[in-house]
Amino acid sequence: MKLIIAEKPSLARNIAAAIGDMKNASGFIQGKEYIITWAVGHLFSLADIEHYNGVSDETGHWTMKNLPCFPETFSFELKKGKDKNIDPGIKRQFEIIKSLCRRDDVDTIINAGDADREGEIIVRLCIKKAFDDIGGDPFTSGCGKRLARLWLPDQTPETVRAALADLKDEIEYDNLASEGFARTYIDWLYGINLTRYATLRTGTLLRVGRVIVPIVRAIYDRDMQIKNFVPGKYYALVSAEATGGEIVELTSKHKIDGDKQNTAQRACDKLNSREAIVATVKRKKSTLDPGKLYSLSKLQNVLGKKYKMSMSESLEIVQKLYEEGYLTYPRTNSEYLATAEKDKISKIIEGCKKIGYPLVFKDKKTIFDDSKIESHSAITPTYKIPDKNKLSEREMTVYSTVFRRFAAVFCAEECLAEKTEITINVGELEEFVLKGTVILERGWMKYDESDKKDKILPKLSKGDKVNICFKPVEKETSPPKHYTIETLNNYLKNPFKEDKQKGKKVEETEKETDTDTPISDAEDYKAIFEGLELGTEATRTGIIDNARKSEYIELKNDVYRILPGGEFLIESLDLMNINMDKYKTSEIGKALKKVFRGNMSVGDSVKLAENEIKGYFERKELPIELDTDMGFYGDVVGKCPLCDGDVVRYKYKYSCSSYKTNGCNFGVGCRICSRAISVSNVQKLLSEGKTSKIQGFISAKTGKTFDATLVLKDGQAVFEF
Repeated sequence: MKLIIAEKPSLARNIAAAIGDMKNASGFIQGKEYIITWAVGHLFSLADIEHYNGVSDETGHWTMKNLPCFPETFSFELKKGKDKNIDPGIKRQFEIIKSLCRRDDVDTIINAGDADREGEIIVRLCIKKAFDDIGGDPFTSGCGKRLARLWLPDQTPETVRAALADLKDEIEYDNLASEGFARTYIDWLYGINLTRYATLRTGTLLRVGRVIVPIVRAIYDRDMQIKNFVPGKYYALVSAEATGGEIVELTSKHKIDGDKQNTAQRACDKLNSREAIVATVKRKKSTLDPGKLYSLSKLQNVLGKKYKMSMSESLEIVQKLYEEGYLTYPRTNSEYLATAEKDKISKIIEGCKKIGYPLVFKDKKTIFDDSKIESHSAITPTYKIPDKNKLSEREMTVYSTVFRRFAAVFCAEECLAEKTEITINVGELEEFVLKGTVILERGWMKYDESDKKDKILPKLSKGDKVNICFKPVEKETSPPKHYTIETLNNYLKNPFKEDKQKGKKVEETEKETDTDTPISDAEDYKAIFEGLELGTEATRTGIIDNARKSEYIELKNDVYRILPGGEFLIESLDLMNINMDKYKTSEIGKALKKVFRGNMSVGDSVKLAENEIKGYFERKELPIELDTDMGFYGDVVGKCPLCDGDVVRYKYKYSCSSYKTNGCNFGVGCRICSRAISVSNVQKLLSEGKTSKIQGFISAKTGKTFDATLVLKDGQAVFEF
């Protein structure tokens, strides 16, 4: 008998339906040749810190006594509920898996986890734990049974049967499993150590993770740029005069500072002193290409922008459509198909023809490219067409979005356009280029509407004189825009792209892109394959959702904004010198990709994370003038100058602990003018009446830094310059 362990009950049912002639039992399904059972997602999770050292506060609260924690060997336990007890349903299902794995008539155990690193280790853990008590790791020392892998790009019966006929040995997926385990261990190290450390330091539960922090930081940094943005005025040199009854608008590439109106006027006068002559008129007909097939994030971008659908909602729906066999595996970072899938795609196209879609197979590098695929191809419909009456409105929206893009890519009719480019010379001073496009035949656009709209240019011919009257028009520079689902996703896929673009010359970045020329995405895929992205397609949605649930960020009408809790998180981590930015996160990401490629061991990648985390626990001694160490929440730092009570470090202030008993309101802010006030300086203030000269205050009005001493005056801390 062959035992198939699916990741979820829904997949188990789909596999059983594809095999046929199987009967339900308690916790599994059995036929003549196969037994199918299932996990319910994660049955196991990594043990908590107390499992390794048993040290805890006498009240059961977190303590610094067991931090940092770096286990020599990581231990997995059956998942516990909020009450810290093992869920009875989880325990019962694992016992079923365990007994089936050890049945004498089972000679093959098949891992049917989702086709990704997470699905790989979910089922591997079940198999490993099933043989734990009889010695040895079945994946290294064997268990007397063949271990195989069922890899499903979709869940249609045809695909399931084909995959069962072509089972791979589990050993072929060892590197994928190694990366999955390394990622799990590293995320535990960051999350468990730094969440406890930051929480104990601030007195507020701060969820600190390897990926969640740089995501929240990106939104925080952008919102602070917007908040602190000071508009700059400038003059644009603009002419909008009629020629032949049509307005011809020309805007000079030169901008004049807002305090130089006379200079701007002289520049306009100079332009107006010359003749504007049409130098060239070029018209050409061209074909416009449709967008690429969807990766998960690109699909979420479209659904967020067009339908205001959050990432968690869109992923939930696309996952359901996958489990029902209508779409291929969703957690993919590729917009391309594998060359081995050409026959499958041809069959899907033939099925589309039968329901009235005039599609044609296209063997193009912009569609089929193995070099742009890491594990999974782009999301496409399968040959299984849903009954639209059985899908909800939102489900139909997601399905039709994927289907329409597929239809556009393989549409038999081309989208034809006429592109016009007019060059106008204003004397020898400046050349102006006007570009316009008119759609002649919509072709694929009838399935997948493009953002490109008709832009019709004035009817001008070579040698025509154009009327001009340039005037200085006062304008303001604009602040950066808040992150949207689309722009945040694009940033997370390649967080260093912006840095490279900023290094380019302004004239290069401001050039208008020729939309008929395919834009190379090689740089984005290089970033993904090197591990530079923040999070993965499989994890990113859940991490952003956790940031929202933690009230660090909010999403309204497709726009992300930082919340006070997110500001507190980032600013607190900065004060603790926990610099979990994109640079450090990507270093771990690169190490994980090396594990996947077999170029680094799991242990070596974990050691990198441990060394990084150790640095956060090392308290660096600084001169008191520069000290920013605010100690720990609840620390007693001295005696109150008003009532002799204890002054205690709380969340926002060093305050007298007697305020509840005698109403004493003495306090010193933990932060003053954006500068952390250290414990050592507060102790000096309480004992000597003044601090040292503290460096690095920032004026809220001017944004300039200044140095000052804090002194006690009438029971309050005030500046002394």
